Amino acid sequence: MSTPSRVIADAWNRFWFTVEPAYALGLVRIGYGVLAVIWTLALRPELLLVFGADGAAPDYELRDFEWSVFTIWSGDTALQIGWVVLLVAAIALTVGWHSRLAAAVVFVLMYSFLRRAFYIVNAGDTIVVLVALVLAVSCCGSALSLDQRRRTGKFWSAEPLAQWPVRLLQIELVLIYVVAVQAKLMDRSWVDGSAVFYAWRTDGRWALLEAPDWLANNAILVNALSWGTLLVELSIAVLVWNRRCRPWVLGAGVLMHLMMMLTLNVAFFSLAMFVLYLAFVPSETLRDLPQRIAARRKRAPAELPG
Repeated sequence: MSTPSRVIADAWNRFWFTVEPAYALGLVRIGYGVLAVIWTLALRPELLLVFGADGAAPDYELRDFEWSVFTIWSGDTALQIGWVVLLVAAIALTVGWHSRLAAAVVFVLMYSFLRRAFYIVNAGDTIVVLVALVLAVSCCGSALSLDQRRRTGKFWSAEPLAQWPVRLLQIELVLIYVVAVQAKLMDRSWVDGSAVFYAWRTDGRWALLEAPDWLANNAILVNALSWGTLLVELSIAVLVWNRRCRPWVLGAGVLMHLMMMLTLNVAFFSLAMFVLYLAFVPSETLRDLPQRIAARRKRAPAELPG
């Protein structure tokens, strides 16, 4: 007869160390690699304008337990070379070429740039760095990669691995939403339903689209969107672990983040969250995707009239 401690230990081991094909990890790596390339390209126009010797903040001071490679090798040349290396590493990570090394380089250089100008860091940048760290300590090239193609002869393949890297990414997503809901509930504007109005009147000025007055000035709609944001974030944190509810809550999260990207200045936050969403894609769905596409192509000519 199993003791409670044994049941808990077995559940813990199943959650973290169940061996499955690493398709989800490979998908996260690809999505993150694309994001890292975009992040790096976005850094280029302001590279010397912000970080350079004649930039807005040429002098900087690291706080306790912080580090940056640019404290060892400083100057405009170091910044430019670091940017080029970061771009190459991000591309290599996307295609899965020497994936773990590429992820480690991306993590070190991203963190170094962000510590170089910590005053411009937002939540999205923090998530981007944390995901790079998880990929760097995992076998992120074990699926959907040139590394895998070199080992097995197939790009669309995956090695069986323990699920702990994917679990770390999943838990990171859940914790972000839990902490976000907790922080919002301590803010009076979220409790009274006016938070979205104030967000549109501040960050919304630098957004892709400005919220129309008929929406921003409608108290009922603003209240519904404010409380709806809390509901969606809490629902994802709780219900994403249920396979039946997962597509619905993640779909609601996609709509929420798309609205944020269009009407608020959230930088890379929503894109980083989308990368974490990929950690919940079932491995069997990705494994069977080429066969499903091939089968649909075969059926297509037969379905045409005449």
